[in-house]
Amino acid sequence: MTGSENTSAAVQAKARPARELPPVVTLSDAAADRLRGLYQDAHAGQLLRISVTTKGCSGKAYDMNFVAEPGEPGDERVTDKGVTVLIDRKAVLFLIGSEMDYQSSELEAGFVFSNPNEKGRCGCGMSFHV
Repeated sequence: MTGSENTSAAVQAKARPARELPPVVTLSDAAADRLRGLYQDAHAGQLLRISVTTKGCSGKAYDMNFVAEPGEPGDERVTDKGVTVLIDRKAVLFLIGSEMDYQSSELEAGFVFSNPNEKGRCGCGMSFHV
């Protein structure tokens, strides 16, 4: 291969369109409905920010807070089913492919994650490891 052929191949490789990446997190219908309600009432003008902290028996735990604007440069903005959430850029690798759901029972209600990256959870279910 000549130098000009190598340059041509490099230009073609760079010219390829970037493929669209899947969303970091998807929302179930129940989670989207619950967030819509929260955004309209108690947390109007705010967004849910999801991060992963070091905590619990297994080492990692989901942390969620309502914020008025993205807290850190590089926060990932995810919109699914017309609802937007923010993902802490440090948590993206732990959350890729996860689904956030909202579950309610007689004794408790809250957001839960179905995360394909989890390798295990502690006995109480409050923390996970990857």
